[in-house]
Amino acid sequence: MNNINKQQENAFKPIKENPIILDFTGCNYVGEIHQVLKQKFGLPEYYGENWDALWDCLDGRFDETINFKVEIYGYNTLDKGIRDYCATMLEVFNDVEKQSPNVNFVMIS
Repeated sequence: MNNINKQQENAFKPIKENPIILDFTGCNYVGEIHQVLKQKFGLPEYYGENWDALWDCLDGRFDETINFKVEIYGYNTLDKGIRDYCATMLEVFNDVEKQSPNVNFVMIS
């Protein structure tokens, strides 16, 4: 792999929407949850698909002059086991919001 491709693989992608819509409707597996997060937050290819990796990637991600709103849909439709697993995700969102006052996470459904 050449150096340019390696840099692109390790780079964060631009966030393309605001509000950022996290729609977990129809997610039946944890991997699907992480794919939504990776795509919507523009996370790099090396994103480890766990809550520590999510924190590492989001910590400082919103330290810009732009205010972001993140709307969460479909969380309450998730299977109880996945919802229980994703409770830590909500804690990460809460921590990110405390660290970066220009991002606001809102549970819609």
